[in-house]
Amino acid sequence: MSATLESEVRTRRGVTTSLHRTELVLAAVAVLGFTALAVTTQGNILQAGTLRAVLQFLAVPIVIGLAQMVVLAVGQMNLSVGVLTGLCAMVSASLMSDTGLPPWLAIPAGLAVGALVGLANGVLVVLTRINGFIVTLATMSVVSGLRYGINGTGTYQDYSPGLVALGRADVLGLPVVFLAAIATAVAVWVFFARSVAGRMLLASGGNPFAARLSGISNDRSLVVAHTLSGLLAGVAGVLVVALAGSVNASVGDDLLLPSFAAPIIGGVALTGGVVSVLGTCLAAFIVRLVDVAQAQYGINPRWVDLVVGAVVLGAVLVSQRRGRGSS
Repeated sequence: MSATLESEVRTRRGVTTSLHRTELVLAAVAVLGFTALAVTTQGNILQAGTLRAVLQFLAVPIVIGLAQMVVLAVGQMNLSVGVLTGLCAMVSASLMSDTGLPPWLAIPAGLAVGALVGLANGVLVVLTRINGFIVTLATMSVVSGLRYGINGTGTYQDYSPGLVALGRADVLGLPVVFLAAIATAVAVWVFFARSVAGRMLLASGGNPFAARLSGISNDRSLVVAHTLSGLLAGVAGVLVVALAGSVNASVGDDLLLPSFAAPIIGGVALTGGVVSVLGTCLAAFIVRLVDVAQAQYGINPRWVDLVVGAVVLGAVLVSQRRGRGSS
């Protein structure tokens, strides 16, 4: 037993070292990429308005990446995370527009919808023993239909001038929505690094058999992870409502790839047991820089998708080789 424990500790140290190395590489790539854009655009990206826009529209990719990361922590996937973000945004917007509900009630309602759908995903995974990939593929279709069922192809707008103004406000030059995303990231980091529940999730994802022997309920970990993922999708939905000023049923359709790109490029293992909040945030920033470069240089967006997809595939292969090397 002591030899097994020693091997587990050694493996953990190796994974942690590799993860820190990945975070350092991503930080270097982010700095180099930002510097290259600043030089090649004659400092355009350094202008207050441009930099503010970059940070504003970085908020949702960060949170959506974290929403995917928490289920990857237990070796699961959440394919419904993008459309769920759209559903939560539509629920909040519709409550403000159609019923006149104030933002301080409509926003928690949107968050509650996200958490409840996430809870349903987790319970279905536990009860059916079907992988989350299949379960969330099904709920993705259901949620997508619900988005159009709420208001068809119509658009909600002018729902709360105060909320929209807050979404476009800044503090010391930093957009409020970006600060909200960073605060969310810090809360997720504290959850995994300091809370018992977060440690249990990582234990279940890293070695379910050992976790069960230690008295940890893997089923509970699955439910908690999916519920938290849904809640974070709700947070992303609220940010969309505050940022956009108008919401329709197509919101969230383009968020599935970014939700995987950020954590996987950030060093999170598909097999579970490993998370990196910093890596996820840095990867989201790098992908955002790619989007900025596409707009600045007029690159075909399809090529951007090709590059991001190739990088994600490369990150998956590296992660698999790292897992084999540490086993």
